[in-house]
Amino acid sequence: MCRLNMITEGKILIDGKDTTSVNLKSLRSSIGVIPQRPVLFTGSLRENIDPTLMFSDQDILEALHSVHLSTFLKERGGLDMTIRESGSNLSVGQRQLISLARALLLKRNIYVVDEATANIDMETDKLIQNMIRSHPVFRSATILTIAHRISTISDSDMLIVLDNGRVAEMGSPKTLMEKPGSIYGGMVRASERSGSDVIAPSSSIE
Repeated sequence: MCRLNMITEGKILIDGKDTTSVNLKSLRSSIGVIPQRPVLFTGSLRENIDPTLMFSDQDILEALHSVHLSTFLKERGGLDMTIRESGSNLSVGQRQLISLARALLLKRNIYVVDEATANIDMETDKLIQNMIRSHPVFRSATILTIAHRISTISDSDMLIVLDNGRVAEMGSPKTLMEKPGSIYGGMVRASERSGSDVIAPSSSIE
């Protein structure tokens, strides 16, 4: 969708417009991405959250407050605190919350959430999921989620299940749960039996 690779078949349409006809800078700047591994670099916290210097300190502080990093800020010296290369002086959860604050500032209509909670603890995972579900910026946007845990997508409007790179089924969670032989339904039942919320490959689902 961000044209990192050009598609060879079909089209990707946003509001009816073919993304290949949109200026690349305009296309990418209109989509917010929350990646599995947040990108952080050596510099201040302010520079890491707002590298293009588009926002005021107050805007940045509000975003950090929204992701529950206010106490962390007070303990570390505020927006001028130094972030080491790749965020090595932060926990994995703190790095992801900073990535979330960065996305929050952008106020985009489309967000791609790429297994954003795959490497973090359950508490931070729950915090991020609640933020994405409840914050006005995210609630008014279209969220495309690549899921790592079943609970991440259980209240989505539409699910697409891929099997070997092809669309195996699609529909609401409720519809797929009621569908006989559903891959998604099998994943949910398997997770309930095992007590694990992590999505397993379809080949391991009964």
